[in-house]
Amino acid sequence: MADGNYGDAAVKHRIPVIDRMMDVLSQLERRESGLTIRDLVTQLHLPRTTIYRILNTLQMHDMVHRDDGGAYQLGRRLLGLAAHVATGASEIDLAAVAQPVLDKLAGDLGEGVKLSVLDKNGVLVLAAAQGRREYALTVAPGQRQHAHAGAGSRLLLSYLSEAELEPWLSKPLVAFTSKTLTDPRRLRAELMRVRRLGWSQDKGETAPSIHAFAAPVFDTRNKMVAALSVPFLAGTEPGRMEEIRLHTIAAAKQLSAVIPGPVAR
Repeated sequence: MADGNYGDAAVKHRIPVIDRMMDVLSQLERRESGLTIRDLVTQLHLPRTTIYRILNTLQMHDMVHRDDGGAYQLGRRLLGLAAHVATGASEIDLAAVAQPVLDKLAGDLGEGVKLSVLDKNGVLVLAAAQGRREYALTVAPGQRQHAHAGAGSRLLLSYLSEAELEPWLSKPLVAFTSKTLTDPRRLRAELMRVRRLGWSQDKGETAPSIHAFAAPVFDTRNKMVAALSVPFLAGTEPGRMEEIRLHTIAAAKQLSAVIPGPVAR
C-alpha cells in the first residue's frame, strides 16, 4: 500500500473520542499542578459535558485523579504503564512494589522519598512517599525533571551505555543554579565518578535550597531500573546528611532484592 493511501486509511479509521481523550491527557501532562474542567474546556474548545465524561471515565480506570481543589492530574495507572516502558520491567508494577519501601524510608527519616525512572522525555517521578519531619520537602508522583541535573537524574544517566548517553549530552544543558553542570565533558566525568561511587549527591543543582542523595535500584539481571532519592534542605548538619545517605543506599538495595528481571519467553 502506498504511503499516501496508508495515511488516508489511518485518518479514516481513527476514533474521535480517543483523539479527544489523548488531547485531555496531553494537557494534563503539561501541568504538574493539574487542570480543572474549566481549564480544559478553555484550552481544548470542547463542550463541558464532553470533558466531564472523558475525565469521569479516565478516573474510573485510575488514569487521572481529582484533588480536593477540583484539579485533575495524571493517575497512578499511567505512571505504572510509564514504568514498564522506561524500565522494560513488563512483569511487575514497579511503583506498587516500591511503595512499601518508600513508605518505610520516609517513616524512618521523616523526609520525602521518591523513585524516578528515565524515559525518552527525561526523568519521571514514578512513586513517592511524604515525610512528616518539620520542613520535609514535598514530593509527588508524576513530576518531570531534567535528566542532567539532580541526584536521581544524574544517577540514571550514569548507568547508560555510551550510545544511550550521547543524545542526552548533545542537547542544550540548562543552568538552573551555579551548581548545575552544563559542560558535557564535565558532566560526563561526573557521571563516571557517580558510577564508581554507586550513589549520587545533589548540592543545589536545581534549586539552591534543595540538596539530595540518590542510590540505584537494580533488577536481578543487575540492570539499573530506577533511582531512589531523598531531597532535603540545604544547611542540614553533616551527621544528619550521612544518615540520609546511608538509609537511601540501604533502601535501594532492599528494593533491588525484590525486583525480578524480565521473564524469558
